[in-house]
Amino acid sequence: MGIRNWFGRLFRQDKQQEVAVPAPVLADKPKPIKVPDGALISSRLNPEAYRRVPVFSLPTPAPGVLPAGETGMAMDSGIGSANNWANQFAIDGYWTEGITFLGYAYLSELAQRPEYRVISETIATEMTREWIEFFSTTDDDDDKQDRIKELEEEFKRLCVSDMFARAAQQDGFFGRGHIYIDTGDTDNTDELQKSLGDGWDELSKTKLSKKKIRSLRTIEAVWCYPTSYNSNDPLKDNWYRPDSWYVQAKIVHSSRLITLIGREVPDLLKPTYSFGGLSLSQMAKPYVDNWLQTRQSVNDIISAFSVFVLETNLAESLQADGQQLFKRAELFNNLRDNRGLMMIDKESEGFQNVSAPLGGLSELQAQAQEHMASVSHIPTVKLLGIQPAGLNASSEDQMRVFYDYIHAYQEHLFRHPLRRLMGLIMISLWGETDKAIDFRFKPLFSLDEKSEAEVEKLKAETDQILIDTGVISPEESRKRVAADPASGHSSIDVDDAPDLLDEEEHGLAPKGGKLLPGLGEEDTDDSASNRLFGKAEAA
Repeated sequence: MGIRNWFGRLFRQDKQQEVAVPAPVLADKPKPIKVPDGALISSRLNPEAYRRVPVFSLPTPAPGVLPAGETGMAMDSGIGSANNWANQFAIDGYWTEGITFLGYAYLSELAQRPEYRVISETIATEMTREWIEFFSTTDDDDDKQDRIKELEEEFKRLCVSDMFARAAQQDGFFGRGHIYIDTGDTDNTDELQKSLGDGWDELSKTKLSKKKIRSLRTIEAVWCYPTSYNSNDPLKDNWYRPDSWYVQAKIVHSSRLITLIGREVPDLLKPTYSFGGLSLSQMAKPYVDNWLQTRQSVNDIISAFSVFVLETNLAESLQADGQQLFKRAELFNNLRDNRGLMMIDKESEGFQNVSAPLGGLSELQAQAQEHMASVSHIPTVKLLGIQPAGLNASSEDQMRVFYDYIHAYQEHLFRHPLRRLMGLIMISLWGETDKAIDFRFKPLFSLDEKSEAEVEKLKAETDQILIDTGVISPEESRKRVAADPASGHSSIDVDDAPDLLDEEEHGLAPKGGKLLPGLGEEDTDDSASNRLFGKAEAA
């Protein structure tokens, strides 16, 4: 009994002692940083998202473009329901990807950047660099040449090439360019609403017969807003084409504005784009954004590609006079160069240089830049001034392809407006149109002097072969030479051909490829010339 009590007391004592031992005090663990949901949502937002608008929506005109009381573009039930239906399928991200109308205000901002401006300027300049030449389609050239000269002078007076260059540039900036034909009716609001005709019909003769066109002026798209248009019958020629425009509250008939739209958008988007087209700036926006980001990223890497790491005891900064550690680092940064020296504690410190590799950055930057050239069809040598590298590298083929594109674009954008303007100018000059006079675009690609000489030599040899084989006569070859402006002999009289037989008899022409009679190899140049001209005078 005593032993049992003793073990019981011992067990209770140990248990009490075990319970009485206080638990070790543990240091408070740092709580993990929690990211608020609001901060995460904010990080997902793109700054451009605040500027997004529905893809299929009507543009807002600038103040003053519409007259007082007008609310905007005509919205019949068909267009309203079509836009609402189309917006249901519009995907997110259309602003940053450039697949919605950016607005004329924002497009005007983009026109300040060289990446956007140079693209539009290059195409507009090349389209009007060599310009056009008039020609007659009839054999009666005497009267036609006088009319062609008069027509050329009128085109120069109206600065037609400059106006079309500016309108093409505005088409690149805004997707639409306008040239106003000033017939003296600018202040006559009633007359502005009436048609001028197509330049070749009786209406144009009635409006402009012997009435001089005062001038041509370009008008930016932001000041023009479409009024009525046909949205009911796609079979008519004015389907989704405005019949007239508001120009700062004035209604102007569409025939009085030469409208250039190089890249038309689908019908559903035409009201959204204010009946303009897709601008080159909007097309190039994703590529320019990538280029700007790449350029800045490369610059940031170059500015801080090397980082010096000092392995030391950072606890010293918490002790007295701990600021000496940061002063030491600042002193090193201020005096760092290739001849500098960093002294460290051998036992407790380490020093190393961590550098980011710079190889391949130039290729990445060049590719991002060349993407801008691809969307504009402009070779890099023309847009960026980058010459092709490598053995026998040449940009001649690229330039030929570019000039072919420009020529096709001239036919697409300029042919019809120029022909209509030419008809109006003919009526204003002569009271009638001359269908025998037409124009063509001059070729943009030209050979150098050496290549031109080689081409003329080949033409001459070809003519000689055709004459010897009896295919053509010398008179026909002479006509070809006189009609070829590049031959250098376009001023010769075709009918006044020299008599070679008569010249041979008098020693003025070679016979059978031999020396002229009376001239020997021993003769000097002076004596040979005197004897030759002496025979000519005697003849």
